[in-house]
Amino acid sequence: MNNSIFSFPNPANEPVKSYLPGSPERIAIDAELKRQRKIVVEIPLIIGGKEIRTGNTGKVVEPHNHKHILATYHKAGEKEVKMAVAAAMKAHKEWGETPWRTRAAILLKAADLVAGKYRALINASCMLGQSKNIYQAEIDSACELIDFLRYNAYFASEIYAMQPKCAPGQLNSMEYRPLEGFVLAVTPFNFTSIASNLNMTPVLMGNTTVWKPSTTSLLSNYYLMKVFMEAGLPDGVINFVPGPGAVIGKVALASPDLGGIHFTGSSSTFYGLWKSVGMNIDKYKTFPRLVGETGGKDFIFVHPSADSEAVANAAFCGAFEFAGQKCSAASRMYCPKSLWPKVLKGIKERCTKAKVGDVMDPENFVNAVIDEASFDTISAAIAYAKKSKDAEIVVGGTYDKKIGYFIQPTVIVAKDPHFRTMEEELFGPVLTVYVYEDKKIEQALEYCKTTSPYGLTGSVFGQDRLACDKICDELRYSAGNFYINDKPTGAVVGLQPFGGSRASGTNDKAGSSFNLMRWVTTRAIKETLVSPTTWKYSYMKK
Repeated sequence: MNNSIFSFPNPANEPVKSYLPGSPERIAIDAELKRQRKIVVEIPLIIGGKEIRTGNTGKVVEPHNHKHILATYHKAGEKEVKMAVAAAMKAHKEWGETPWRTRAAILLKAADLVAGKYRALINASCMLGQSKNIYQAEIDSACELIDFLRYNAYFASEIYAMQPKCAPGQLNSMEYRPLEGFVLAVTPFNFTSIASNLNMTPVLMGNTTVWKPSTTSLLSNYYLMKVFMEAGLPDGVINFVPGPGAVIGKVALASPDLGGIHFTGSSSTFYGLWKSVGMNIDKYKTFPRLVGETGGKDFIFVHPSADSEAVANAAFCGAFEFAGQKCSAASRMYCPKSLWPKVLKGIKERCTKAKVGDVMDPENFVNAVIDEASFDTISAAIAYAKKSKDAEIVVGGTYDKKIGYFIQPTVIVAKDPHFRTMEEELFGPVLTVYVYEDKKIEQALEYCKTTSPYGLTGSVFGQDRLACDKICDELRYSAGNFYINDKPTGAVVGLQPFGGSRASGTNDKAGSSFNLMRWVTTRAIKETLVSPTTWKYSYMKK
C-alpha cells in the first residue's frame, strides 16, 4: 500500500495554440475536420462500461449546414436509465474507497490525452457539432477542459490537507467522503469543457455519475467519454446516457439513491429539477446536493469617463463570439449619450469586417446558432424589435436558416430600459443598448441592478477608477463574476472561479475548490488515546 502523503502542485494553464497556416496544429485540425465530415458516427449509450443500442435513434447535424449528418445516436428509455443508476451504485463503493491519488491520476491522464493524442479529434468534433470556429473550440474543448482536470487535482490536494488540530490526549481528523448516492450530471451544448467538469469534479471526489449530455453536443461528448475510458476510468463510474431529459430526469429523480445534481443549462429546467427534488425529498436517503449554473442577462455598464474604443471592442467580442451562446455573453449595455456615437461607430466597423458562416472557413468570426429552435427564438425577438416603437435596430437584424442557422450580429437600441430584449435571455448574437443621459447615471445604475432576474456576469468601463469602484459596489449582487475594463466573459480556470446567483444558479464557482467541496460529505473523527474512567467533574473530587 502506498501510504505517502501526496500533494499536487498548482498547475499552469494550458497554452492556447495559434493555428497559424502551416503550423502542426493547423495541419492536424484541417485533416481531422475533413475526416470527420466523411463519416457518420454511431453513438451508443455507455452503461457500466458496455455499449448499449436501443434502436430508438436521432441525428446529430452540423448547425452551420443542417443537412449534413455527423452521427446517429441511440436514445435511452426508462429501462436504460434504471440500468445506469444501478451501474453507478454498483461502482460507488469501490470507487469511493479508491485512493484519491489514483482517482486524480486518471484525470491527469485524460488531460494529457486531450492535450496531445486527441486534441484535433475533440476540437474538430466540437467545431462541427457545436459550430465553433477554431479559436473558440481550442479555448473550450482543449484548454479549459484540460485546465479543469489538472486544477481539480490540485484543489483536491488542498481539500484533503485541511485537517483539524490535535489536542493533548486526542487525535483529530477530517474524512472527506463521497456523497451517499449517485450524481446526475446534466450538461449543456455550449461548452465541452463544462460537460467534462460536471462529471469529473464529482468523480474525482469519489462519486459516480449518470450523465445526461445535451443532444446538440453529443459528438464531442461521446469522444470525451471514450477518452475517460482510455484514461483508466473504471466501468460504471460515469454512465453516458443520451436521450430525452424528461425521461432521464423522471427516473433519476425518483431514485432514493440520488445524491446530487450537477447542472448547467436553462433556469427554467433547473427550477423544474429543484421542484421535483422537493416533491421527492422524503424518499431520498440523504438531502441531495443541488449545484447549478443557469441563465444570464449579462451587462456592460459604461461610465462617461470610459475609453469608447475599448468599450466598442468589448461589446463586439463579448456579445458576438460563439454567436453569443455563452452564459456570460454580453447581452445588454448601458452607455452614456456622450459616448454612444463613438461606441456605435466602433461596433459597426467591427461588424462590417467580421464574416458570418461555416466553421470550415477559418475567416468566419461568427458561426451558426445551435439549432432551429434557438434560431426561431432569436429571430422572433429581432422581428419584434423591428416592429416596436420602443426600439431601433442599428446593426444587423438579418437571419437565414436555409443552409445553416445563421444570424447576423445585431445591435438593438432600446428607448425603454425594460424593453423585452433588455430583460429576456436570448442566447444569441444580439446586444441591446440603453443610452442614458450622462447626468442620470444613478438612474441607469438602478436599471442595471433591477432589470434582470439574473446575476451571472457583468462589467464596468471607466477611466475614473474611483467611479468604477463605486459602481462595482453598487452592482455587487448583480454579478457573480465582475470585470473592470474588460468584457464580461472569458473566465479562466484557476484565475476567475465562475458562477452567479439569483436566477443564474447556486454560485458554487466552477474552477475552484469551492465546487469540489460540494461533492463530499465530511466526517470528523476523534480518537481518545487513554479513555477516562471516572464520571465526576474535577470540582466534585475531595
